[in-house]
Amino acid sequence: MSGAAFRIVPLEAAHDRTTFESGSAPLDRYCRHQITQDIRRRVTASFVALTHEGRIAGYYTLASASILLAHLPAATSKKLPRYPSVPAVRMGRLAVDRGFQGQGLGGALLADALERAARAEIAAFSLAVDAKDESAAAFYRHHSFIALPDSPLTLFLQLATVPPSFRGLGAN
Repeated sequence: MSGAAFRIVPLEAAHDRTTFESGSAPLDRYCRHQITQDIRRRVTASFVALTHEGRIAGYYTLASASILLAHLPAATSKKLPRYPSVPAVRMGRLAVDRGFQGQGLGGALLADALERAARAEIAAFSLAVDAKDESAAAFYRHHSFIALPDSPLTLFLQLATVPPSFRGLGAN
């Protein structure tokens, strides 16, 4: 990450979200106006990568979810119990401020999310994401995520198989 050091911490009210600009209007609007309401309502947990000066360089959100067993690839579902769905953690959003793009921060945020989901005390089969477009889907596929057969922009990674290269990569 070009020598830049970041701390990844839960988002707090004191963090200044007004200058965050990723280049995606929906992600920027969510960060500036909606994220704290979702945290208060307990529908998401949000984490931010902070610079030494306390500037938000990136963020992601996690929430509980489930994936219907019938939606998983056959090779995966045949190894699972015959419940209608399996528990998952959903990464709802991931964004990096323009000033920090291209430095590997997106991968570090993803690694942090995977590590948090994998070490959680509440069981979850996978980390699931809904990619906003093919470019985002390619980012997740590069990091070993698998697309659902009928929804190529919905991808998952089994937490039991989180690549060792991700462990400890979080920017903490």
